[in-house]
Amino acid sequence: MAEKRIFLGTGRRKSSVARVKMVPGKGKITVNGRDVREFFPYETNVMDLMQPLALTKTEETFDIDVKVSGGGFTGQTGAIRLGITRALLEYDKNTDPNSETSYRKILKRAGMITRDSRVKERKKPGLKAARRAPQFSKR
Repeated sequence: MAEKRIFLGTGRRKSSVARVKMVPGKGKITVNGRDVREFFPYETNVMDLMQPLALTKTEETFDIDVKVSGGGFTGQTGAIRLGITRALLEYDKNTDPNSETSYRKILKRAGMITRDSRVKERKKPGLKAARRAPQFSKR
């Protein structure tokens, strides 16, 4: 029997970390042991994390198993999307990166490869939030 290739990718966004395992299959996506549509309450989250697959036209090509922790739905969605992107790049690494059909070129043009490094700013002493000062009173 032929060995099944496994492609791995790790994605991070805000305080979420997603470990993505991609194997050739029928397009089933599980997140923490549950179906993706059962795990995420909003269809927009599911559409967001499927973007790299839609761009590369591989929605029905891989079964994806994700372990995600930390953060909320938006952060987890972004982390999974980056993890899927990195796993797709791992799968496609032997093709010429300059060809128009290379996954790297397609995903780079769509801005999927870059990690979104924005995180919540820490609260500073004497302020109500990171930058919000207490209300000024003249008297």
